[in-house]
Amino acid sequence: MSDSRISADENRRQVLYWRLLARLFDNDEQPSLEAASMAIVGDLGLPPALLDPAVSVDNIVQRFPDLGVELRGLLAQKDGVAPAPVDGHPPELPGEADAAPASVDGHPPGEAADDAASAPADGHSQERAGEAEVRRAALVSKLLLNVFSTGTGNVSATDLARWQQDAGWFEQALGAEPGQLRSHPGGGELAGVLAGLEGDLVRRMRLREVLADSALAARLTPSMSLIEQLLRDKANLSGVALANAKALIRRFVEEVAEVLRTQVEKTSVGVIDRSVPPKRVFRNLDVERTIWKNLTNWSPEDQRLYVDRLYYRQTARRTTPARLIVVVDQSGSMVDAMVNCTILASIFAGLPKVDVHLVAYDTRALDLTPWVHDPFEVLLRTTLGGGTNGTVAMAVARPKIADPRNTVMVWISDFYDNRALITDFEALHRSGVKFIPVGSVNSSGHQSVDPWFRQKLKDLGTPVISGHIRKLVFELKNFLA
Repeated sequence: MSDSRISADENRRQVLYWRLLARLFDNDEQPSLEAASMAIVGDLGLPPALLDPAVSVDNIVQRFPDLGVELRGLLAQKDGVAPAPVDGHPPELPGEADAAPASVDGHPPGEAADDAASAPADGHSQERAGEAEVRRAALVSKLLLNVFSTGTGNVSATDLARWQQDAGWFEQALGAEPGQLRSHPGGGELAGVLAGLEGDLVRRMRLREVLADSALAARLTPSMSLIEQLLRDKANLSGVALANAKALIRRFVEEVAEVLRTQVEKTSVGVIDRSVPPKRVFRNLDVERTIWKNLTNWSPEDQRLYVDRLYYRQTARRTTPARLIVVVDQSGSMVDAMVNCTILASIFAGLPKVDVHLVAYDTRALDLTPWVHDPFEVLLRTTLGGGTNGTVAMAVARPKIADPRNTVMVWISDFYDNRALITDFEALHRSGVKFIPVGSVNSSGHQSVDPWFRQKLKDLGTPVISGHIRKLVFELKNFLA
């Protein structure tokens, strides 16, 4: 294969990718790139609709079923093998250099690779491989453009359904099942991006109309953006729409709870209490320590070890329940942290020796402790938006502190609040309460926190937690242990 042919294939790939970038950042067509791309697609024998953003991937596959075979696993291939999801997590998107063409002359990618390794490469085989890479670039461009270029303005239910279908093909290209990547909380950065795109589309459409259609509502993927919309609008829903909204909220709660539960399940239920003498029963006998401590009694003549003292393991644990008080700012800016921490509180409430209380507030405080075991019911009782007055929440939370040194208080807020609260926080800290201020606990960690409060709490020795919810789980586990 000549250098000019290699250069031509590389140029064709670059044209397709430059067109992709141009369309992602600017909806206006670039005539020269469009014309060149159309010529390339025609040379490859691919349908011209592949370049039309208005035509869905699903529609193209319906017309040309063979393309569906090529698309599945297209972005997951490495050395000719498309890996299956591991432990429920879809595989990471590999670099293009790691990817192999979908097929070469009718042979599976792996087979083509073996042939290339065992036989001298001729110009014809290299030419076919180069053309396969150009074909792959055309298919990848279609997937990326249809999934990541969502435009602006109002969105119809049909638009959302079409995007969901195309996102399903993108997930299949990554080696996952349709919807698997979007519906898996904590599934990685790419999962978060897809969920964010879907959430943006949901915000731009008439959600109430979608919820009134059970078939369409069932196709919605529960996400934080969608849950926020539902919580804000639940007072305006009724009948079928309200039932569908509740079903979506419950699905999301259960999915997030499953992820968080795996992080919490190893939490200690208490530490060994050294003040309690070990119970002298056979099951507590520490055989190794007993032998070690009595080695001086070994008799060479008798070939026996004479034991004059037995040692037992201490197994008694603290019996006083640890008290966890969670105070949640339910203003609109804190939805992500509020949902995550409400679910987390319910999980800790299910652990032995943990007494959990939950308070939500805006300008009023609401004691949600009776429903703390059911985050779904808690979320239905919250009212997003409104002002913020942490002093009313402190008035409800402070009387719940019975044993300060056995109490942890988690305060979730952006702390744009009454600055007199810092006096209450300092008093809690001095009393021995484990005080954990939380600014955000989500996948991105991006959250605006009042700089004044952030610095004051840092000086107090209780810096504001921001980032993944694992940070909060880690802090709580350390306290309980």
